[in-house]
Amino acid sequence: MTGEVVLMEIRWLEAFIAVAEELHFGRAAARLRLAQSPLSQTIRRLEKDLGVRLFDRSTRSVALTPAGQAFLPHAHRVFEELELGRQSTRATAGEVYGTVSIGFFGALNHLTLPPLTRAVRQRYPEVTLSLTARVMTREGVEQLEQGGLDLAFVGLPISHSPVRTRLIGREPIGAALSIDHPLAGQKAISLVDLAEDGFITPPAAAGSALQESTLRACVTAGFRPRVVQEITDAYMILTLVSAGVGVALVPSSVAGIMSSAAVFVPLRDEPTYVDHALAWREDNPSPVLRAVLEVAEEVLPTPET
Repeated sequence: MTGEVVLMEIRWLEAFIAVAEELHFGRAAARLRLAQSPLSQTIRRLEKDLGVRLFDRSTRSVALTPAGQAFLPHAHRVFEELELGRQSTRATAGEVYGTVSIGFFGALNHLTLPPLTRAVRQRYPEVTLSLTARVMTREGVEQLEQGGLDLAFVGLPISHSPVRTRLIGREPIGAALSIDHPLAGQKAISLVDLAEDGFITPPAAAGSALQESTLRACVTAGFRPRVVQEITDAYMILTLVSAGVGVALVPSSVAGIMSSAAVFVPLRDEPTYVDHALAWREDNPSPVLRAVLEVAEEVLPTPET
């Protein structure tokens, strides 16, 4: 009897996490391979057991209540403990086994994510890397705090967070221009030369380190950028630059992945740097995460600044 209760409660938590992450009962039901009605009943049972509402529901939207937001990291930790238990059974034989969830931002990590994933797969073939793209700094930090991610590629600095970070790269930003831009043929430009241009940036509300670096560099150059398009996908930023929608400030490493319709032009100004880092929760007890962090120390060492 006790075993049935524990199993049912685990299913309740699994249902809660799915709805909390999808914020849509239909998508959560599809993810769990359930009909929507049983899923709704499971959530109601969990809410009755806890004595609080976990979700605000309407015909158009689903949102976590404050109680639901408070409960989510604890629900994640239940499954983390189960996974740690599975890992411990393999660790006794000297194996590193399990899953590490990693958030990254796409184009900005094209020089850092591949060497890490290759090295981990070569050294620990039993480790599964669960990769989530388009995770900007603020979202990555929040998911680490809530237990939704084990590791995230972020931009520095971050503030008011208990997550641990380690610098893995520092690079100056430059201008991405379409090939027919009047300054596209220059070897270097001053940022103030772009003061009248429209800028393409990640959304300000998303907490992007690149967006903050763009604003900081422009203000230092004496103007505030006129943003004509906000978009989260870094590759799409380059695509829109190529299409002549606007200009963008990007790290120097992006020069290697520009399309033939765009160019990277360095800036003459005092350099503004984008600092790339790995972030994780220090209290995450996963031995698999520790193994991945050790590999990261080797393949992504902290640069001299």
